[in-house]
This record gives sequence, structure tokens and C-alpha cells, in this order.
Amino acid sequence: MRILVADDDPITLHMVVYRMRQWGHEVVMCTDGEEAWRILESDALPQVAILDWMMPGLDGVEICRRIRTRSGNPYVYVILLTGRDDTEDMITGLEAGADDYLCKPFHLGELEARLRSGKRIVDLQTELIEAQESLRIQAMQDPLTKALNHGAIMDYLHRELSRAQRDDLPVSVIMADLDEFKRVNDTFGHLAGDYVLVEATKRFRDCLRPYDAIGRYGGEEFLIVLPGSDANTAMKQAERIQASLSDHPILLSNSAIPVTVSQGITTWEGTCSDDVRALVSAADNALYLVKSSGRDGIEFLALDEEPHARPLMTPRPKG
Repeated sequence: MRILVADDDPITLHMVVYRMRQWGHEVVMCTDGEEAWRILESDALPQVAILDWMMPGLDGVEICRRIRTRSGNPYVYVILLTGRDDTEDMITGLEAGADDYLCKPFHLGELEARLRSGKRIVDLQTELIEAQESLRIQAMQDPLTKALNHGAIMDYLHRELSRAQRDDLPVSVIMADLDEFKRVNDTFGHLAGDYVLVEATKRFRDCLRPYDAIGRYGGEEFLIVLPGSDANTAMKQAERIQASLSDHPILLSNSAIPVTVSQGITTWEGTCSDDVRALVSAADNALYLVKSSGRDGIEFLALDEEPHARPLMTPRPKG
């Protein structure tokens, strides 16, 4: 474990540090409370802090209070060292947030046993944090494709539209739909259909930038959010997505499954509706234009443009 030892008594400090390093721990030491707090505020956060009660700058009890009142950091197991052995002092230390308490002078075997106990708590806390993070991700992910689910991609779009308004930047949306997906299920089976959805999502993601987001909007329909992208940039992204499917059939066992995608695009650029629903609706209307004109194509529709205000685009040429 990574352990901080803070004690202004050099004899105790060096004895404890020497022995803990023999036990295989990574140890950081200091002699005053201010330095101890700086270490606890750093990126290299210790898992255990052994703090002397009385130190220059900040005492161990005050450091305990600060550790327990901050949020968003991994749990630090705190052991207080003190020459005080009355019950009131022990209660004060524990109420400040200490996990354990050692009275000086102490036997090194007792310290080792308390560190083992602390490691169990730290490990359990780490497992809990990992489990919570896993649940958080599961709550946001589509279980099949691992893209964001409907709610999560809409939340992302809300955040990015707010950011675009604040920073005066464009944001584009692509509504992408796998063409004739029912035919894939009917011809190759539903397991093959699931595989196509997973593989298509991977190809979509490979065409996007790290800060773009893709979510499964429903069925075989995907919503892609492109922060900072104007209409031309979004069109180029859509062309890459289209080629990633149209130019390379999806291979499954001995079958090559041809898959194409229709895409509708819209862009918010500060002079039109700032409603997320309007963005999604415009992209969906643009997608409808592609579907109506033969599929496997890309169409852009401005937020203030009617779906049938201009001729439908021609589908992407085959070959």
C-alpha cells in the first residue's frame, strides 16, 4: 500500500518508516501537518495516513476532519498516533474521522496488525467504488452495442447544446438508420442481426473523434452528436460512416452480410432553435428524405427548413 506517515518526532518517524518499508509498503513521510495535507491533496493520494495528533501547522485531528469533509476522492484509512490515552481524547479523534488509534509507545506488531485491518477496509472500499462505477456505466450503456442508451445520448446532446450556446460553437447531429435491417434478421437470423448491430456500432465509432458520442436511439437507429462540428464537417463524418459499411460487408461465419446506412444531419449554429427536440426532429426528417429517395444516402436539413422544401437527394451510387 501507499502510506503517508506524518510525525514531528524523528525517532518514531524513522522507526515506523523503516519497518513499513521492510513490510513492502510504499511510504511517504513528513514532519508537519501542512506538508501532510499537501500530500493528501496531491494526485499521488496515499491509501493509508498515519498522523501524529500534535504536529506543527495542522494537527492530526484537523487533518482528519478535512479528509472526511472533502468529496470525490478515494477513501483514505486514517490511524492517529498520540501520547494521550484517555477516553475523551479517543472519542475526539474517532469523531473527527479517524479509523483507528495508536497510543505511544506502541509495539510494531500492533501497528502491522492494524495496517492489515486497514488494507481490508481499503480493498473493500475500492471494490465498492468499482462496483458503483460499473453500475453507473451499465445505466448509461445499451447492453448489446455498448453505445450510449437512449436516455444517455439525449443527456449528452442537452449538455453539448448548452456548451455550444455558452461558447458560441456549432453542434451537429446525425440520425443514422441501418437500411432494411428486418431483411438481415429474416435472412440470417436474429443472432446475426445482433452481430450486425454490434459491428456497425464499432465501425461508426471508428469514424468518430474521441469527444463525439454515439447512442442507440432505438432498434437499428443511432443518434450521433458531433460537438463543435459545422454542417460541412458533419457531412464528411457521415460520408466516412457510410463508406465504412457500404464498402465492406459484415463477415459472419461463411456469410458476407451487405449493410448500408441512411443518415440525416442537422446543425445548430446559434441562429435557430435551441431546443434539443428540434435538433433531433430535423435530423429525423432529413433521414426520412433519404429513406424516401431509396436509402443508402446522406441528407442535410437546416433546423428551420421544411422536409419537402427542396428535391430529395439521390441515393449513394452502388459499386
